[in-house]
Amino acid sequence: MVIGDTLRKAVKLFPRKEAVICGDKRWTYAEFDRRVRGLAYHLMKRGVKKGERVAILHNNCHYFLESYYACALLGIVSVPINVRLAAEEIVRIVEDAGARMVISAHRYRELLSAIQGKLKIPLSVIWTGVNKEDLSPGVEGPFYEEVIEEGLWMDEGSGVLEDDLAHLYYTSGTTGSPKGVMLTHKNVMVHAVGTIAELQLTDRDVWLHGAPLFHLADAWATWAITWVGGRHVLVGDFLPSRVLSLIEQERVTLTNLIPTMLNMLINDEQVHQHDYSSLRLLLSGGAPIAPALVKRLVETFRCDYVQTYGMTETSPYLTLSLLKGHLLAGTFEEQLRYKAKTGREFIGVELKVINERGEEVAKDEKEVGEIIVRGDTVTPGYWNLPDETEKVLKDGWLYTGDMAVIDEEGYVTIVDRKKDIIITGGENVYSTEVENVLYLHPAVLECAVIGVPDEKWGEAVKALVVLKPGFAVDEGELIAFCKERIARYKAPKSVDFLPALPKTGTGKIEKQKLREKYRRDRGLADGSTI
Repeated sequence: MVIGDTLRKAVKLFPRKEAVICGDKRWTYAEFDRRVRGLAYHLMKRGVKKGERVAILHNNCHYFLESYYACALLGIVSVPINVRLAAEEIVRIVEDAGARMVISAHRYRELLSAIQGKLKIPLSVIWTGVNKEDLSPGVEGPFYEEVIEEGLWMDEGSGVLEDDLAHLYYTSGTTGSPKGVMLTHKNVMVHAVGTIAELQLTDRDVWLHGAPLFHLADAWATWAITWVGGRHVLVGDFLPSRVLSLIEQERVTLTNLIPTMLNMLINDEQVHQHDYSSLRLLLSGGAPIAPALVKRLVETFRCDYVQTYGMTETSPYLTLSLLKGHLLAGTFEEQLRYKAKTGREFIGVELKVINERGEEVAKDEKEVGEIIVRGDTVTPGYWNLPDETEKVLKDGWLYTGDMAVIDEEGYVTIVDRKKDIIITGGENVYSTEVENVLYLHPAVLECAVIGVPDEKWGEAVKALVVLKPGFAVDEGELIAFCKERIARYKAPKSVDFLPALPKTGTGKIEKQKLREKYRRDRGLADGSTI
């Protein structure tokens, strides 16, 4: 099976069923398929061959879904690009991938102009959202809506194989240059069928694309939801009030959002003004989530909740906090305790938590080890980086760098990334544990805990906190709040209050930037802002 098979199946079984809703535009599966084949025909006519790379620089939109599928049908490798990256970063990605064409939204014309001025080889552009009648100065075609009318590509004998490369997803590169994660058609398809089984996806489901489609936290649903004939509802720019309205208006049944987005929804002033009775499942992924936030989500949206954990390198899911049957007999609080864990292994992978000697840790939720995984969803490696590939893929196992504990039921809980562990006075402090306590305080909207240089302790625990509007709390109160709930050495020694925390293009809090700031400026006084 290859990615194109998912669209073929949907068109065969559900040709007249509404498939895609984007703003005020709606298409059935037959109509969506025609648009995809129109784009595929143009790519083929332009001479883009199987195995070559085409970049996608776009906000969430039907154009993104169509571009994904057109490339997949032809065996072209799609390279989704984080739209929040700087021009220099995108230049490195485009040149590394060897992409000679990009499908881009007109809104990024200035960014693309800067990129094209720095590239050694010309990059051709297919523009969406613009045509000859409303040209901007300096913008030349071809234009998306025109090229998809040129003809339809027919897929007889396309020759795409399951081991062919389908996507290159570039990691955020917080510790160096971005690496291109290679995913094959087989990787993607095994993951898609796994999600269909685990989440019981059907043609009755309506998926909200709220997280960025250039990231696998949401992109995986492109193929799984299509395969079962579900509906895609696309959110352009993430506006909490708009998302809440769409859930009600389009009768959304499930979505996967990152914790910062869920935090924005739950704290939106309109959160209690809508009907969420269509929702059957909220998934959270991309970063750890505080149990206190999980409880508020379940109580507010009154639907099931599943914590997910995964990596770009694994297509992405590795665990889901779905409850085993006998755990459903527990009290609300008991069930919530498991729902807030990182989860048990995904159906498509084998997962272990091992210590430094390579032995599996005790299932006591105390001994910490590194998560390693293997399975058909795991990347064959990094694009043009054999040495980097060898560092993470050993004897068929992918070493994730995520540190976790595991319980007797097989549910893991991530305590930190290896690089995020704080060693203070010889003791290991896991930043996630401290952050979870801070999120219990009613005044805390967002927080990040890092280690900062300290002459006495080596590293000291520092909390960076964003307060909810209208709330006030001082440093001493928050530190005391933590000391009442965790060991004193784990509690922050200082707290800085910030107007916002730096985030990646996918909405994850960038601890690396925070650490770099405090290491550069060791004399920064508590209470200062960045």
